[in-house]
This record gives sequence, structure tokens and C-alpha cells, in this order.
Amino acid sequence: MPDLRSSVGSALDRGGRCLADAGIPDAAREALRLWSDLADCPPARVLLARHVEPAPALRAAFERAVARRAAGEPLAHVTGLAGFRRLTLASDGRALIPRPETEGMVDLALAMTRRGRALDLGTGSGCLALALADEGDYDPVVAVDRSAAALDLAATNAARTGRRVRWVRGDWTAPVRTERFALVVSNPPYLTSEEVARLDPSVARWEPADALDGGPDGLEAIRQVLTRSLGVLLPGGAMVLELDSRRAGPTARLATDLGWQEVRITQDTFGRDRYLTARRELTA
Repeated sequence: MPDLRSSVGSALDRGGRCLADAGIPDAAREALRLWSDLADCPPARVLLARHVEPAPALRAAFERAVARRAAGEPLAHVTGLAGFRRLTLASDGRALIPRPETEGMVDLALAMTRRGRALDLGTGSGCLALALADEGDYDPVVAVDRSAAALDLAATNAARTGRRVRWVRGDWTAPVRTERFALVVSNPPYLTSEEVARLDPSVARWEPADALDGGPDGLEAIRQVLTRSLGVLLPGGAMVLELDSRRAGPTARLATDLGWQEVRITQDTFGRDRYLTARRELTA
């Protein structure tokens, strides 16, 4: 590990070179992100302080962070932070790292219904539930996960953001089966078991496999969500589901066969089929 002493700028430059040598893309940007998060100040302020002598504790923390990132640990785990919509959330190995693609689910949910009772199935870090609580008029937002560790992380993020969500441990809709909701959102496991086994180590080593593995065809969890959600949605209630683009067609056919109405596939910002939206049949 190079000696990251003297000025902030020198530390950033050496840290960037270390990350580049490890094959990290956008190494200079990531070094700046590491310093910014550790110093708890915006990147622009870090750059304005390039000639300042850093505190020894901050310099040492940066050295450790660079070493962890160079070893392949995800940036969000090294800093312990991940941005999602308007929120900054804690991130670690207890749940999937919040990803930009998932942010699009919030826009779709808000467009379908902004009020009523909202349910997030398989909440993980709590990113979707907290974003709905932050941007919508839902009362309440309820989030379910079977992982106690993930719910602990989600509760930490609720405390960080000051947003109110009711966290419930259980298997999909089982703990809320007597309740009714205007909206259900879910980002369930949607990779096949074979795909999970072939994941890049940057994901496989650091993120929980049970949040990724959707079984032999990648649709096991999706079947559960689509089937069970019909029992807790109000008539005309909305569903927003994240999916793998390779299985968008089968997912849409499954939803249609189960009786969902207004089934649509929407692309993410990268032009990939990423989301399914649908409604429960409107009955008298």
C-alpha cells in the first residue's frame, strides 16, 4: 500500500493510482468519493482543500478504505453509505446495495397511486419503503422481509432519514395477510440459481445470495409476489415489480395468467426491460 501522506491532493492522487492498479474503473472519482464520505463533506469542498494537510486519523482511514476497495469490496460497503433518490442510506452485507435501476420503481409507484396504504415486499435495506415514505402521501408504509439482519439495517436507515415505516418480519405477505393496501412494490430475487453461481466476485462475495437467487428459472420469488399480492391489494390496487430484462416476457405472461390487469413492461434508464406494473381487477 503506497504511503498516502502530505496533502489531501497527494493522498487522493496516490489513492487513485492504487485503485487504478487494482483495475477499479473511474479510480480517481472513487478515491474522491471515499475521502468525501469519510470526511463527511461534499466532493467540491474536498477538491478545494487539495493543498491542506489532512488530520492523521482521516488519512489513516482513507488508507484503509483504499485497501479495502482495491481488494474488491464494493464502494458502498467501504464507505458504509449509498445514495437512493433523495436519501443517503447505510449499506453493508446484510442486504443488497441500493441500485440506480431500482430508483425508477418509485416514479412508477407515485404515478400509479400516491396515497393509501403501501407495502414493500422483501424490503432489504428499506430503500424503496423509505423513498415512498419520503416522496409519497402513503399512510402507512409497511415493509416485510424474512431476514432479521436486513430489517435491522432497514431500521437503521429509518433512524438516519427520519422517515416512518412499519417493519415486519415474515415470508412475503404472510404477516400482513389480513391487511389491505393500495400499492405493493417489490424487488424480489430474480436471477436463476445458475446465474447466481456465475456472478462476478464483486457481487457474489459481498451481497446476500438469498436476495439474488430466484430458483432454477429465476421466477420462484416473482411467482410468490404476484400470487400473494392479489390477496392483500384493494380492488384496483397497483403493483410495481422489478425484474430481470431476460425474463420480462415470461413475467408479464405469468401476471396476465394470474388475472392481473393493465400489465405493462417499462424500461429503465439504460433501455432495458426492468419493471412490471399492473393492477388488481377493479370489482364492485
